[in-house]
This record gives sequence, C-alpha cells and structure tokens, in this order.
Amino acid sequence: GVPPQKYSMRRSSTLLKAAVDLRSDTITRPCAAMRRAMAEARVGDDVFGEDPTVRLLEATVAEMAGKAAGLFVPSGTMSNLCAIMGHCDARGAEMILGDKAHIHVYEQGGSATIAGVHSRVLRVHDNGQMDLRDIEAAVRGDDVHHPRTKLICIENTQNLAGGVPLPAEYHERAFAIARKNGLRMHVDGARLWNAAVALKTPLDRFRADSISLCLSKGLGAPAGSVLVGGEELIAEARRHRKAIGGGMRQAGVLAAAGLFAIETNLPKLADDHQNALLLAKELSGMGFTITAPDLSMPASLTNIVYFRMPPDSKYNAKAAQFSQDLASRGVLIGGGYGDGSVCRAVCNIDAPKEAVEFALEQVKDLLAA
Repeated sequence: GVPPQKYSMRRSSTLLKAAVDLRSDTITRPCAAMRRAMAEARVGDDVFGEDPTVRLLEATVAEMAGKAAGLFVPSGTMSNLCAIMGHCDARGAEMILGDKAHIHVYEQGGSATIAGVHSRVLRVHDNGQMDLRDIEAAVRGDDVHHPRTKLICIENTQNLAGGVPLPAEYHERAFAIARKNGLRMHVDGARLWNAAVALKTPLDRFRADSISLCLSKGLGAPAGSVLVGGEELIAEARRHRKAIGGGMRQAGVLAAAGLFAIETNLPKLADDHQNALLLAKELSGMGFTITAPDLSMPASLTNIVYFRMPPDSKYNAKAAQFSQDLASRGVLIGGGYGDGSVCRAVCNIDAPKEAVEFALEQVKDLLAA
C-alpha cells in the first residue's frame, strides 16, 4: 500500500494536486513494473497480424472467457461497436438493451449513426437487470413495419446501478432467450472482471456470444479492451475495427500493459471492493443516502458507490458544489449524476484503504465546516 503520509493536500505554484482520485477507475497510472513490461514488449505490425504480444493478449483473454478468439481494440466503445456491427449484418437491424446501458447512454449513439442499428430500450432495475420477460416480449415478429431483432445486449457490471454484478445464471437465462428466438447476445463486460471476483465465478461461466472486456478500468492498464467471441465474429469485427480507425501497428507496447494488468492487478480487485464497502458504510453513517448499490445485498457491491447528500446538510441537492468543495481538500469524486443531486465514487488500485480513510476524513470535516 501507499504510506498514509501521502494523503495530505499538496500545493504547487499553480494548482492544488488531489491526494485521492475517486472519480473513476480509469484514472490510474501505470506503475514502474508495468512501464518496464511495456518498454520490453516484443512488437510487430498488428494490422498484418504480426505483433506477438497482441496475439498473446488476445489468446489469453479469449481462453479465460471460454471463447475461440479475441480482438484487441483501443477502447471499450469501439469494442462494443465492432461487436454490434459483427452481429447485426444489415442496416435497420435492432438490438434490445437497457436504459442504463453504457452503449445507450455514453457511446454517442454510434450503434445508430455508424452501424445503422436501432435500439429497443428496456428498463434496468435496481439489481442491474432487465426483466427477462420484458426481453422476450421485446423480440419483434416478422412484420414489414418493424426492424428485425438481431441482438440482445447486457452490461455486467451495471455501472449506473452502482456497479452491481449480474450472476452467471442471469446470463444463462438471457442467452436461452436469444437462442430460442434465433438471436445473438453481446455483453458489455467492461467491468466483468469485477463481477467475476465479487461473485467468485470464472469468466467462462458468463454465457454470451461475445464479450467486451476492458483493460483500462479496474485493471489499471493505460488503454485498450479485448473483444472475445467465435472465430467468424472476430474475423468480421477485425474488418470493422480497421474501417472505423482502430487498426494499430506496433500495439504490443499496450498489449503488454494488458497482460501485466491481468497477471498482477486482477487479484487486487477484491481490495477495491472492500474499500468501496468501507466507503459506503461510513458515508451512510454520516447521513448520506447510498442510492446504488443496495447495501442490504452484500453481493451487489463491487467498486462503485453512488450517494445523495444528507437532507439536513448545507449540501442537500447540491452534489456538484459538494464535489467541488471536496476537491479543494484533495479528494476528487464525480458530482451531479442522476437528477443532479447524486455523487459517484469509484475505488481503484491507485486509492488503497489509507486513501479511502483520508477521503472520509475530508468528507466529515467538510460537513462540519
């Protein structure tokens, strides 16, 4: 861990440097050992299929997820888009997904504007799941007035539900609906690593035709995701990756970071989950309302906590102001989620237990000021 003395406010000549950054798990920086692995990586031209480190990363993640092949891409957004384009082979196809899905909310509508795929959006409940009966009812019949349903997309963990993990049994049942109706199923598994750790379930138990797995969130690599699936799908996705500008050349320097992250940082995700539990319990004790996840369900918590201001505090309904004032004390969180009154904190490998304890001290002092 990092010594507690690091967690004090440090001023430079121009700005206040944050001691603790809980805005996301994407803000982590490569450690010295990861940088060495990147510098020493064997490389080649990946567009020609000649980068050995990229090939190793793709094969490693595919094997972990129980899939035949993998594709390294610069981002999770591109990974999801390549999967959608691979599964929906004609413009005007339709996919079923949740109203809180990252694909729907945070990916600029690329599935529509680039892939020409229509979205049929269903409610995501507090447990992070779309109702399976709603999914089956949303499958279109053969009618010239309607788009053709081709794909079901789920997200695991479900970010906007508080990082709640979806159990493998849910995957299995959703997958059965897809097969029954001649559809494919894609999983935005940017944080599926967290779900696997929280639920003590191997990656290959999470059933799907394709899964996008992010390396630059909880695992702490600087960039990249791996899309895994069948050989035919991945071959199509590789073509789509090139068309939308994702073909990289000597990408082994990034792939090496991903391999290091899987080997070294994946086992540390459980620590992030414990730190998030500590954070949620202490905030709740100070009068904050934990809006997601549901703390009465221990298995629902991974590394993300959404919370609302104490109703009797000066910050009631002023989440953005709270986050700004907390930043002046050296702690960064996200403010203004939902209706504007909700904050988000995401535990990560650059914020060990001592950092979370420092953040809680600053919250307590800020409320008392």
